Amino acid sequence: MTTEKLKHLTRPFLLIWLISLASLVITSVFVAAHLWDGILLFIPLVLLFVVAYDTFQNKHSIRKNYPLIGRLRYLFESVRPELRQYFFEGELDGKPFNRRQRSIVYQRAKNEKQTVSFGMQDDPNRIGYEWAAHSVYPKQAKADSLRVTIGNSSCKQPYSSSIFNIGAMSYGALSKTAVSSLNQGAALGQFAQNTGEGGISDYHLHGGDLIWQIGTGYFGCRDAQGYFDELLFAEKSNLPQVKMVEIKLSQGAKPGHGGLLPAHKNTPEIARIRNIEPYTTVHSPAAHTAFATAKELLVFIKRLRELSAGKPIGFKICIGRKEEFEEIVHQMALTGIYPDFITVDGAEGGTGAAPLEFIDYMGMSLADALPFVNQCLEEYGLRNEIKLLAAGKIITAFDIAKNLALGADACYSARGMMFALGCIQALQCDSGKCPVGIATQEKSLYKGIDISDKRVRVANFHKNTMQSLLDFMGACGFETPEEIEPKSFFRRTAPALNESFETIYFNKEKEHKQQPVNR
Repeated sequence: MTTEKLKHLTRPFLLIWLISLASLVITSVFVAAHLWDGILLFIPLVLLFVVAYDTFQNKHSIRKNYPLIGRLRYLFESVRPELRQYFFEGELDGKPFNRRQRSIVYQRAKNEKQTVSFGMQDDPNRIGYEWAAHSVYPKQAKADSLRVTIGNSSCKQPYSSSIFNIGAMSYGALSKTAVSSLNQGAALGQFAQNTGEGGISDYHLHGGDLIWQIGTGYFGCRDAQGYFDELLFAEKSNLPQVKMVEIKLSQGAKPGHGGLLPAHKNTPEIARIRNIEPYTTVHSPAAHTAFATAKELLVFIKRLRELSAGKPIGFKICIGRKEEFEEIVHQMALTGIYPDFITVDGAEGGTGAAPLEFIDYMGMSLADALPFVNQCLEEYGLRNEIKLLAAGKIITAFDIAKNLALGADACYSARGMMFALGCIQALQCDSGKCPVGIATQEKSLYKGIDISDKRVRVANFHKNTMQSLLDFMGACGFETPEEIEPKSFFRRTAPALNESFETIYFNKEKEHKQQPVNR
């Protein structure tokens, strides 16, 4: 070590150096007498090497200033999510889903105890607390009412959909065993699976109904240049498993943002599914190339309906600029071309990977977007022609009922279904190292998913959530989802004020307290 370097060493550095050197000398003496004790040589050598490396490297200032001890910071940081989740996190503290939300999915998926003991853990007096008004005259809700027919007067093959379906998740983002489990679970429970924009894979074809999502990359229906291919679309859309087609304009987690498929992830199997060249980097543009205006979007919808032999066609959107959606609805009224459904995705929706600025600061929340879309369609007299689907952190019966009250006809759940598969919210979706084998393409990880078991859990989660919804509706005095109304749901908006959703979202006059009767 040069004199220049020694001048910059503090006392802790010199002490560690001296201890390591002394250990090395002492161990060498033991080695000379006892060969078996030579293993002790490993410890001081490692310490010596680490101190030397950290002292002379220039990338990490903490490790340079505090060799060895500074490394503890990186060790603790690497296990911070696990420490927080398993040791320090409260029942209602976790993000994006708290422990209580995750637990109810696990319990329903496993057909285990679904009750809660002793009392509520949420605070009914906190600002933002939401609740439903029960009825003193509860009713028996009708199980056969939990399906909705999607398809307007222009649709030749309307679809009878469950009001609770699997949200958009692509094969590629999810593993083959995860996609297969979801599809087989959908088949068992008679609900639908949204393919996500990654195309229809072999793992989507195990008997479950499909909602085929088409994004800006037109995966599965694109030509060599990446433009929409009518012949390929007609071929795929006429598969018997495909019940509806959803055009993705934007999604809640990253509205207005395109995607990137790196070359190393573009395997021959992925390339075949998506109709792209293998081992090439493929960009999904932020905007569609098949249309550029509201009117062109509607003409595209009409063309897709023709190519699919009259199946329901809709689009998915996260609301940003209200005037742009209003223009789409205005063009519907002018042209007489209506989508069969619109999926409203809230800004709280999930994704495998997105820039922080998009996932946290872009788009309108579902609770604000749904009433806006619903009212906009009503103002133009189009609400009866178009069904509304809601997506964004929907996992419980209350979540479903709340969104039905805000205008939805049916709901999606993506992360809820992942929990049913065994997701532990490790927040490693973009790493390819999902510990439970869901969001990964590594065989050593995804082989841990037992499809025969997980498909049953997915079906159980759906079945038990639907039963919970029936119980919830009955307690509120509703027999069918159509009867659910916004005036029965409330939010605490001030320390001494609860306001109904009807007041908050639908611009109704505030309820006035009834004047006491003079006696």
